[in-house]
Amino acid sequence: MSKSIGVLGCGWLGFPLAKSLLQKGNRVFGTTTSEDKLHQLEMAGITGYQISLSETRIAGDIQNFLGAIEILIINLPPRLRGSNGENYVAKMKLLSAALDQSPVQKILFVGSTSVYGAAKGEVTEDTVPIPTTESGRQLLETEKWLVSNQKVDTTIIRFGGLIGPERNPVTMLSGKKGLQNGNDPINLIHLNDCIHMITIIIEQGYWGQLFNGVYPNHPIKREYYTQEAKNLGIPCPEYITDLDKEPSKTVLSQNFLNKGHAFHTPIGI
Repeated sequence: MSKSIGVLGCGWLGFPLAKSLLQKGNRVFGTTTSEDKLHQLEMAGITGYQISLSETRIAGDIQNFLGAIEILIINLPPRLRGSNGENYVAKMKLLSAALDQSPVQKILFVGSTSVYGAAKGEVTEDTVPIPTTESGRQLLETEKWLVSNQKVDTTIIRFGGLIGPERNPVTMLSGKKGLQNGNDPINLIHLNDCIHMITIIIEQGYWGQLFNGVYPNHPIKREYYTQEAKNLGIPCPEYITDLDKEPSKTVLSQNFLNKGHAFHTPIGI
């Protein structure tokens, strides 16, 4: 059955997600902050809106965007690097106020496994988050705020590190020396599986739930990124030996896999 779906934030993940949902027969609406990308959305058959959120205001026709949809996918990661870190929670509360005046019934919030922070060992959806970064703390607070809204059913999906076309974390590590945590497991997911998980959640009606989104293969960083660098023909990163350090967390996508679903795009090694 066709659904009216809005993708708030049609960037690296949001744009191909919107196109995929459209191909499955849904009515899809998307937002971007760029006029050029607005044209790309329209050319793809997606009804586009130029909308920008800040801590104090929403620029653009947010009410018409929200008024056209029943399901909202929030795909706006925090911008907290550097000296101009934003108050992400304030932005989301402003959005929540607009949602209260709309017909939106379901929300899928794209979050991050960064909320688990200092957690060790195997991490599932039942693990209590211990965020250690400002981004993780604000994401967790936003999750709680959205879930507390009784007017909508909110599902949270916490993705691991994203990889895919023109995006591989090794490009930022290439040639670096003295890197730590080489024995930590990787927690990554391919763009294709991000889209796959979101599509399954919508089609199966998994609302009011929490999902981890990480491919179930966790080689250690030293081995994985060395091989990925070789595959790309770029200088390998060099890790220091820290055998005495306890390995960090391994994030398991328990809820998704326990429902009988699977991942389809390997991450390498």
